[in-house]
Amino acid sequence: FGDLPDVPSLALGSGLVTPLEMARAYAIFPNGGFAITPHAIVRVIDADGDIAFEPLANRRKILSPEAAFQALSMLQDVVERGTGESARNWGVRFPAGGKTGTTNEFKDAWFVGFSSAVVAAVWVGFDQPATIGREAYGARLALPIWAEFMRRAARTRQPDAFDAPDGLKEVPLCRVSYQRPVEGCPTYTEYLK
Repeated sequence: FGDLPDVPSLALGSGLVTPLEMARAYAIFPNGGFAITPHAIVRVIDADGDIAFEPLANRRKILSPEAAFQALSMLQDVVERGTGESARNWGVRFPAGGKTGTTNEFKDAWFVGFSSAVVAAVWVGFDQPATIGREAYGARLALPIWAEFMRRAARTRQPDAFDAPDGLKEVPLCRVSYQRPVEGCPTYTEYLK
């Protein structure tokens, strides 16, 4: 990210960022902890069907694979049972993760998310900050756009399951108490080191 304020509320989204910056940041998680440099051209094919140009991937390690997967797992929870769960109703049936975002006075609505094959960020708002409308939450405005794009993108860039790195162990926890499950408690899986 570029010039962001050094304030505690930064973790809640008090800095200004672009959709490209957000997509680039979220790409670290499905990429196993590697940051990538986005580029507009994926490849150029000549008249014979040969690759005439393909930019080199510029990757830089930012997080350990374990930390990246733990963040990925939390972001999957957003889609499975959090503010992004309506993505399933919008047709996202493959493994995915992401995060909704809504600013004060409903001036910005966000959803940034990923599959194993595609990362996309959707921002809804005005060029000059103004209230979008009543209850203009990221889950209501940006998430449906993201889900439609991801569904279509999955036709050509098929997503796979996310695989946990070897350094993590699966621990079942109770969805109600967030403790070790007792009989009859619905469970979910956390990945711990």
